[in-house]
Amino acid sequence: MKLNIISKALIAFIVLSFASCDDKGYDKYDQGASPTAALNGEWYIDVIDEATGTVYVQHAFHKTFDDGLNDGKMYISDRIGAGDTDFSGWFLVSKVDVDVENLTFSVTGAENTADGSIVNITEGKILKNVATSRDGNVVDSIYFKGEFDYDPGTTIIFAGHRRTGFLEDEY
Repeated sequence: MKLNIISKALIAFIVLSFASCDDKGYDKYDQGASPTAALNGEWYIDVIDEATGTVYVQHAFHKTFDDGLNDGKMYISDRIGAGDTDFSGWFLVSKVDVDVENLTFSVTGAENTADGSIVNITEGKILKNVATSRDGNVVDSIYFKGEFDYDPGTTIIFAGHRRTGFLEDEY
């Protein structure tokens, strides 16, 4: 009798195990990826005057993200909140053109919605696995130059690395 109950319980367990493997159609679900997914991320970026080498800001938090329109563009932003002064770096929120295949980006004469200025972004690129985080983890690098209409002729270098999300890598 005891063996019969154990056998039935074992059979029920096996049947339920196989039934729980049924994907109910989820294997066909594709959450999709944004066209700029390879360039999207969170970054710690140093902001440097190209001519003098002066570091204006270290480890400013930036984001690169798809604009949602699938138009070959993404945003670069150092906005960290909703307020007028909630920026971590150089007051930059701009849409840029991207070349996903080469992991590059640039824009000429774009609106910088952070402060209403006009910005040119050149030499933008993501380099895979060439930087190290604060704790020594290998991460992607980001680099670009910006020139703003309120200070023509002054080139600002933005250079940094991808945020890992690990507590020991946070600034």
